[in-house]
Parts: sequence; structure tokens; C-alpha cells
Amino acid sequence: MREFIENYGISRSTVAFSLLLVISTTTYRPAFAATHSHYREKAPHSEGVTHHTSAPKPTARTMKPGREAISVSGKRLRTHAAEVAISRNVMNRFVPGTNPMQILALTTPGANFTSSDAFGLDTAANTFYVRGFTQTQIGATLDGIPLGTQGFTNQNGVSITQAMIQDDLAGMTISQGAGSLDTFSAQLLGAAMTYTSSDPTDKAGGRLSQSFGSYNAFRTYARADSGVLNPSGTKFYTSFARTENKLWKGEGYQRELQADAKLVQPIGSTGKITGFFGYGNFTQANYLSLTKNMWERLGRDTTYLKPDYEKAKLWAYYAQFTSKVPPGYEGILSNSEVGNYAWDGSQIQRSYLSSVNGHFDLTPLLHSDTVAYGNVSSGVYGGTNNFVTSPSYGVPMLLADGSVSGVPMALQRAHAGMQRVGFTQKFSYEAPHRNLVEGGLWYENNRWIYNARLYEDTPTAAHNMMSDLKKGTGATWFEDTYNSNSFQFFLQDRWTIIKGMTLLAGFKSLTQTTHGGTKNDFTQQLKSEGWNTYYRRPARGSLTASGAFLPHFSFDYHFLEHHEVYWDIAENLRAYDYYSQVASGTAWGGLGNASQPAQQVFDANKKILKPERTWNYVVGYRYDDALFTGTLDYYHTDYYNRLASITEGTANNTRNAYMNVGRETMDGVDVLGAIRPIRGLEITNSFSWNDARYQGTGINYGGRLYSLKGKRQVYYPAYMYKANLAYSWRSTIFNFNVNYISARPMTFLNDISIPPYWLANMTLAHDFGRIGFADHLKASFGVTNLFDKNYIGGVYGAASVSGDNNSNLFVASPRQFIGTIGAQF
Repeated sequence: MREFIENYGISRSTVAFSLLLVISTTTYRPAFAATHSHYREKAPHSEGVTHHTSAPKPTARTMKPGREAISVSGKRLRTHAAEVAISRNVMNRFVPGTNPMQILALTTPGANFTSSDAFGLDTAANTFYVRGFTQTQIGATLDGIPLGTQGFTNQNGVSITQAMIQDDLAGMTISQGAGSLDTFSAQLLGAAMTYTSSDPTDKAGGRLSQSFGSYNAFRTYARADSGVLNPSGTKFYTSFARTENKLWKGEGYQRELQADAKLVQPIGSTGKITGFFGYGNFTQANYLSLTKNMWERLGRDTTYLKPDYEKAKLWAYYAQFTSKVPPGYEGILSNSEVGNYAWDGSQIQRSYLSSVNGHFDLTPLLHSDTVAYGNVSSGVYGGTNNFVTSPSYGVPMLLADGSVSGVPMALQRAHAGMQRVGFTQKFSYEAPHRNLVEGGLWYENNRWIYNARLYEDTPTAAHNMMSDLKKGTGATWFEDTYNSNSFQFFLQDRWTIIKGMTLLAGFKSLTQTTHGGTKNDFTQQLKSEGWNTYYRRPARGSLTASGAFLPHFSFDYHFLEHHEVYWDIAENLRAYDYYSQVASGTAWGGLGNASQPAQQVFDANKKILKPERTWNYVVGYRYDDALFTGTLDYYHTDYYNRLASITEGTANNTRNAYMNVGRETMDGVDVLGAIRPIRGLEITNSFSWNDARYQGTGINYGGRLYSLKGKRQVYYPAYMYKANLAYSWRSTIFNFNVNYISARPMTFLNDISIPPYWLANMTLAHDFGRIGFADHLKASFGVTNLFDKNYIGGVYGAASVSGDNNSNLFVASPRQFIGTIGAQF
């Protein structure tokens, strides 16, 4: 935090205020239950992934002993039938500390998560899809706090893995259909994730767990609950987690430090105020992203060249000054692929999230929820740049002995920072004739800074991996700043037509204006100093994405006790992305070239670009009883103004385009069946089919006209199969899951694909009960990638039109073993 303040002049504390969603964990089930008392529906039977509709607040009459539930009071959480809920009980089946999005993907039809590490912490390599939408197109909230984009760097928000410790989550839901009107997000195109934190316990105590695993992995988690401190009901908890492991290939490590604190203060019998603070500090040496050829020819373990410094200089020389490859790699690698093999890469991310939330029953029928929040983050990203030269040692030359004089590379670091503040306000009114009317608004201001600097390496030694270099050192290449203002309003009415039948109708309005881009660019100055810098595409200006009326309709009908039918229709709009002048996939980034200035391209695009819109349609049926749960969903999406980034070439000679590729249509089916033949055993199988295809008849890229009509969406699988076996006997729990992911197109013309793969994971846990002063002493053992499959996991970066031109692929981690001992006190 000190470094961020020094660099960007931000005040020492950012405090956010809000009114709260309150979640408590009890020992009964269903997975999620919450609504106003007179809108009651029967709770679903499944203890696993639970599709559900509004359910009653638990009462003594409806409780079932021995079952887990997450009850929601204060804010009346309502979900439609296309929503999937994951309880804390289900989350406990997986390795402690696992990324919540990874758990969602392993248990939810139509969802897919891939990464480069077993815990799913690597933000650069993480890829999350739900029915064709990526994590950058999905709305996400934590206790009503908008989290913004869940992709790499989080220039407009914070990843859930840094916002909150996974163990402190009470549960999560994902709306697979059209999203939801009361999810505040400027990125939402088709789905919404809702994370809910656990409350402090009424009784003083704590929890402690320690994990150990492959590649020197360890994870420590500790939590202390104060219990109720006074007659007014004041209570709080604080928690801490540290996760660390060595990279499974190459040199370096991953380390994540997290801390949470939550204070709950009831206000009489009609309200509650809650304060929350979350801290995340993620540091890692990156895994090298690969082309498909690099993976196939050099294997799973190919990565950065560290610790061979002479080899790193040699390969940088070949990449920067020649069109050839080093001896021995002829016919194996291309010259551009040689340029990918740098000395190292790393990242440091720090985030501080705070809020004050509250819920008040203003009258027996009128309820208010207000959230005010602040989020400050800093990041240092980058590594060796093979296409610039450290100037103090002259022009590099290839010597007769095969070594290189001079230093044909340098450390490039991006110093990034974000400061956002905002608030949300929601009202709900239980109107006559079984109508529940809800409305609300959201405002947020976000300031994003991205400054790129170069630091010299020496002839005999490179930089330290985690060089946390301060402002004022190094040579500034360019400086970018962006400022965005977002506003959203929604209004909806949920009408209970008859018992078990509800109809929702409403709309939202969304507008976001972003101004910014290049503040300073020093490319020519650095070139004259001998850095051999290349064109960096400076552009600056403003864009507004706005939709005044975005409607949403849904219908849900429970009949004959165990049957349910539902449909969901909505229009959504997504604001323009921003990041830096060199980043592909944004309206400000990667534009033009030395002969066609980026500013010229931006000004031309501003006249023709329109924000992406979607119309989403979902229809489904569910049967649910104590022995069997079955669901069948069909969905259709129409994309309008489909924006795509196309990139080809090396870092110093990239050809980028950010353009409207026309329409895209998507059809899909999700089928799920879960049987519970005996007590404690649940077997779930699901199958997903998705046919997402571009409909654009012609795009002009690099002076050539290409037709994308009928081509499948890049990076998304057409088929997924998931099976999960969960068995509990007395105090022992066993969980086994297996996933099949079909081939994923790598290019817009679909001429190359990422191969399909099978993936299996297993966990076994036993609760020994009370031993000494420790209660619920629990031991667990987990295996990720059980059969040690060599496969491509995450994908990051813009696709090319055709050919294996971009190093966007991350190899997933091999088999890893993780054991945990935990207890409550």
C-alpha cells in the first residue's frame, strides 16, 4: 500500500459505506433459502449444485436436522430458475483455497475454468466461461459490492480470490441465463456471479487449518470470531490466509497473502449494519505462454530460460536482430517463437477492498439495502523484453564463440494502479396482490493508471525476479491514465400469479463514459538514447456506452410438487474495455502502426464503434425429489456489434485490429441428472452442447477481406461432460469428479484448435470430532489432475485470423497432492 500511495498520491485510507446482505450458516439444508415470508416455495432436495427459485427463510417447522443451509436475512435474495447455487457444504468437497470459479466450473453445466496451477490462482492464465461468456463479460458481486471484470489485472475491479478468503465465503450463485437486473455491472452480457460472505458466529471461537502439497505447497488459514459482545448483538471476525508453492516448471514461486475482517452491528429488530475489509497480495513468477507448436515440439515443461543467462541473451539477440533461430532449433521453432523465450516474467498485485453495508426494514413492507465501497489496488507486471536493448553496453553483436556482446534485452515493468469508489441503493416493496417491486441505482468512479518503464540488465546478470521498483527509477516509456464514470438504474416487479407461479418484468438503464489513454509517450527519446524502442501506439479520447432501456422478463412455475418450468429473456449491454495503449482487446489499445498512427485509428473507430449488446433467451424444465434431480435447459443468444481483437506478429512488430465483426449467434443445451440411491450418496452427470458462430460476412484485416460466417467462437468448447460422485458415511466424505472438454478453436477461421482433454480430481476427508481442546478435528487429502493429463488450460490474449501465430496458451499443472489438517475451537 505504501508503494501505491508513493507512486500515485492516493490517500492512506479508502473507506466505503453500505447497507448489507447478511448470510448465516446453519446445520440444515437447502443450499440457499431466502425471500419474504409470504413468497414461499418448496426448497429443492439436492445437496449438490442446486438450481433453485425463491425459497422461504428457515423456520423451526421446516428445518431438517443434519443438513446444511445458508439462510439470508436482511436483503431478500431472490433468484430465478436459471440460477445455480453452490453451498458451503459443496465448496468443502474441494481442496481448501481452490478458486471459487474453479468450483463453479467443476459443478455447473455450461461452465468451464482452466488455469496453470492447482489452486487456480494465476490471474494471467485463468480462463472462465459460462455458456460462451468469459469472466470479462460476466457480472460479479460480493455482498452487493460490484467486483468488476474478473480477468487479468482487474483494471475496474478486483478478483474474488483477492477480495475475500475462500474459506470465509458462505456460498455463491451463478445466473446462467440472462444475468439479473439487480447485479450492478458495466460488463455483464449474459451471466452473473453472486458471492456471499459468512457472518461472524454468535459464540466466540476460531478455526485453523494447515495444508501441505506437491512442489513445496503450503497453505495456512486462521480465523477468530469474537462471538456476541454485548446486548445489542455486536460481533466480528478476523481471518488470515497464506498460500505458497514453487512453480511446477521453471524457477520461482507463487505466493498469496490474504486478510479479512467483518463487523456486524444489529440495529434493533429492523436493521443491521456491517463493515467489511479485505486485503489481497498476490506475487508470482509467471508461467510462459506458448504457441501450440512450442507445446507440441518442446513439451509440457518448456518455459522461461532462467537460470541460463547466456542463453537468454543469445535468444534475445536472434529475436531482435535476425530473422533466424539459434543453432539446433532450425525447423523446430520460428524466429517469432524464439522471441517468446525470455529470461523471466512476474507480477505483483495488491488490493484493498472496504465497505459498510446495511439493511433496514423501513416498514413491514418496505426494505432498503445500501452499499458504499472503496477499492484501491496496485500492480507491477512484466519481465524481460527481448526486443529492446540495455543502452549502457553498446550495440549487441554475435561473437565468434557464439556468445553475445552487450545486452539485447531489458526489464520492462508496468506500474499500474486503480482507485474506485461507489455506492448502490436498492429498495423493495411488498405491494398488494402478491407483487414484489424492486428498484435501485449504482454509481461508480474509477481511475486507472498504467505506466511502463524500462530497467537495464547487465552483461553478466539480469534483474531480480520480483524487482519491486519505485517511481522515479528506470526510464519511462509511456504513461496512460483512464477515468470512467458508471451509472445503472433498474426497476422490476415480481408478480406471484398463483401459488408456485411467478412472472418478473423489468428493465435497467446503463451508461459508462471513459476518458483517457496516452498521457505521455517517450518512444523517440528512448530510441535516441540507445534503447532500440519501437512504436507503442499512443492514443487518447473518450467513449460512451449507453443503453436507456434494457428489458428483462422471466417466468417460473412449480407444479405437481416436483416439477418446474421456466423461461428467461433479457437484453444486455457491455461498456468499452480500457487497459493500456499496447493492450489488445480494448478500444484504446494496440491500434495502428508506425505508418498509420494509433490516434488516427482511434478517431476513425470512435465514429463507427458501438457497444456490444446481446439478447439472451433461456427455457428450461426441472424435476426434483429426494431421489432424483433432473434439469434440461435450452438457450439462445444474439450478439450485436460483436467486438473482437485480432492480433498477429512479434512484440515489436504486431499487427492489431479492434473491430466490429458483425453478429454472432449462440445456441446451447445443458442437461443434468443427479441420483441419490442411498443415504449419503449422490451421483451427478451433466452434458453441455454449445454452438456459437460468427455471422459476419466480411472483415477487412491487414488489407485482406475475410468471411467469418459460420465460424465457431474462438477458445470455447462445443461439448462438455461432467460427472461427480459424492459419498458421505458418518464422518467421512469422498468426492470424485471428472470433466471432458472438447476441442477449442484457436483462430477466427477455425483452422487450428486446442486439443480436447479429460480431467479428474479427487478428495477424501474425515472429521475426528472433538480431540482435546480442538473441535471437529478434520483431515483431508486431495489430488488434482488425478491421471496427470498434459493439456492446455488457460488462454490469454487476442486470437489470430489463422495459423499458429500467437503465444496465448498456458499448459495446465500436472498431478498434485494436497493434504490438510484443520480444527475449530
